[in-house]
Amino acid sequence: MVAPPPLSPEARQAALAKAAEVRKQRAELKHLLKMGSVSLDELFARAEQDDVAGKLKVLTALESLPGVGKVKARRTMDEIGIAHSRRMRGLGDQQRLALRRAFPGPTPR
Repeated sequence: MVAPPPLSPEARQAALAKAAEVRKQRAELKHLLKMGSVSLDELFARAEQDDVAGKLKVLTALESLPGVGKVKARRTMDEIGIAHSRRMRGLGDQQRLALRRAFPGPTPR
């Protein structure tokens, strides 16, 4: 295994700060999903432009949906044929459609 290139202290601090910011944005997105402020459809749309949403694992996103736990998320992904390591941006049209059917979300009033 090749060792990563050595970083200057400034570059290391910048990388750590960037990683912390991405973790914060990912946590906020998962919180919005849990509260129902962002739907699965909105997440699919965000994933096309936003790197944080696009690189979010599908399993993590599903587990963040209201009323969906680890077992239901994993079982549904297995039934659809989506790898547990798949990221939001990497989903195909048929996989997105199957997820929409499995998790329709709240109905509009």
